[in-house]
Amino acid sequence: MGSYVPENTITNRDLEKKVDTSDEWIIERTGIRERRIALKNQATSDLAYEASLIALKKAAVKAKDLDMIIVASVSGDMPFPSTACLLQNRLDAVNAAAFDIAAACSGFIYGLSIAESFIKSGARKRILLVGVETLSRFTDWEDRGTCVLFGDGAGAAIIEPSADDSGIMSTHIHSDGSLWDYITVPAGGSRLPCSRETISKRLHYINMKGNETFKVAVKTLESIALETLEKNNMKASQLALLIPHQANLRIIQATAKRLGLPMEKVMINIEKYGNTSAASIPIAMVEALKVGRIRTGDYILLEAFGAGLTWGSALIKW
Repeated sequence: MGSYVPENTITNRDLEKKVDTSDEWIIERTGIRERRIALKNQATSDLAYEASLIALKKAAVKAKDLDMIIVASVSGDMPFPSTACLLQNRLDAVNAAAFDIAAACSGFIYGLSIAESFIKSGARKRILLVGVETLSRFTDWEDRGTCVLFGDGAGAAIIEPSADDSGIMSTHIHSDGSLWDYITVPAGGSRLPCSRETISKRLHYINMKGNETFKVAVKTLESIALETLEKNNMKASQLALLIPHQANLRIIQATAKRLGLPMEKVMINIEKYGNTSAASIPIAMVEALKVGRIRTGDYILLEAFGAGLTWGSALIKW
């Protein structure tokens, strides 16, 4: 695995100068202290490229040996072509099929489920999966309710068949399109193409129903975790680590409490990066590996919830 975050850091104190908010308020409501923001010359594929290089090096794999590239993102370089194709070209991964998936914050887990299926079927043998976002480009820096939440970053994983009992035990993905309007970027698509009106109404920025989203997130994250444990005949106490999507510290704490997991078994880095959407889980995984919180034989549960609405989980034996 590999991860990359931009060098540019915006703290809560910096945001105090832009909107009516405070460091104390942001920490209390979200757990976020700072976030990384892409430089003006950095696009989503640039972040994906840096994380991918690290993952390829650690796996001792050459780009030409990849046979698929999946990029999970809702903030691609452009509407088309896919960011995955741009990444394929940059890596010179000439033998890989490449495509994007748009499952927002659940994107990495959706991608993991797709990669698992391709590898188990024998159709592919070596897949690069990248969760990457530059949500700062779609953040309304005048909206104090959302501008404090999001950050940019990328996490990448090389996925191959396992020679022993380690690997992906199961993946679970769900969605509820009836709640599509909870988290959106309303304009820029075929429904509301870019116009003077959409720009003046600030419809090209992230719009979120915060309270409603919070309630659904806690409920669905608990249910998806229990579904995953039941599928694998496991109890929460058998998990070495829960790695949740880093959206809000209060959501993470509420989910852990419902599962009966002590916070010592939960990976948290939201205070440094904010909500990086599809990138948050792989970034957290890389950091957990670096500090020794993931060891051989450990059972790791990943879970996420995002726009769509989408949610998903994965159980991995390391």
